[in-house]
Amino acid sequence: MAYKVRTVANPAWLSRIFLSGAQSPMRTRGVSSILILAASLAFGATASAETLRYKWRDAEGNLHYSDSLPSNAGVLGYDVVNGQGILVKRVAPAMSPEQRQAAKEQAKLENQRQSELERQRREDQQLLAANPTEADLLNMQKDQLLTFDGQIKSVNISLESLERSLTNLLGRAAEHESAGTAVPKKLRDQIAEVRSNIDSQHAEHDRLVKERATTEAGFGAQLDHYRALRERIDNH
Repeated sequence: MAYKVRTVANPAWLSRIFLSGAQSPMRTRGVSSILILAASLAFGATASAETLRYKWRDAEGNLHYSDSLPSNAGVLGYDVVNGQGILVKRVAPAMSPEQRQAAKEQAKLENQRQSELERQRREDQQLLAANPTEADLLNMQKDQLLTFDGQIKSVNISLESLERSLTNLLGRAAEHESAGTAVPKKLRDQIAEVRSNIDSQHAEHDRLVKERATTEAGFGAQLDHYRALRERIDNH
C-alpha cells in the first residue's frame, strides 16, 4: 500500500498511523518507512536550525557570511547567527586606544555621578530623620545660627583677653626702654606669641562670620528642598 508523505504539526498523527498499521506486516513496513522519513526530516530541520554561521563586514563595509571567521574578526566585530538567520551572539569590534581611554573616562564620570547621587540620598534621609516637620527644620536652622553666634562671641572674648595681655606686655617692654635697658628675650618672645595668637583669633573670627553668612544664605534653598522631599513622600 502506498502512502503520501505530508508535513504535519501534531506528532499524534504518526502514532495513529502506527497503531492502524499494526493490522498487517505490509502496513507495518509502510508505517515504519514513514516514521523513519519523518524522523530524518525532523533531524535535518533541527540540525539546520542549530548550524551556526558568522556574519561580519570587512574594512570596506562589505557584508560576509561564512562558517569560519577571518583573522581580524576580533578587530572588526561579528555576529553569530543560526541556520534561520536569527542572531545568537554579537561580538562588538575591538576598541582603539583612544576609544578605551574615552570609555575609561566615561566610566569614571559615571562612578562620580553615582557617588554624588548616593551622597545626596544619604543627606536627604538624614534631613528627614532629623526634622519630621517643617517647624523642626526651622528650629534647627535657628539653632545653627545661635551656635555660630556663640562661637563668635567666644572668639571675641578671647581676643579681648589677648589684647589686654598684649597691652600689659608692651607696657613692661616700654619700661625697659625708658630705663635704657634692653627688653629681655623672654618678654620679647611673650609679646610675639600673644600677637600671633591675636592674628589667629582674628582669622577664626572672620571664618566664622563668613560661614555663618553662607549657612544662613542657604536656608531658603534647604527649606525648598525639604518641602519637595516631604511632598514626594506624602504623594506615595
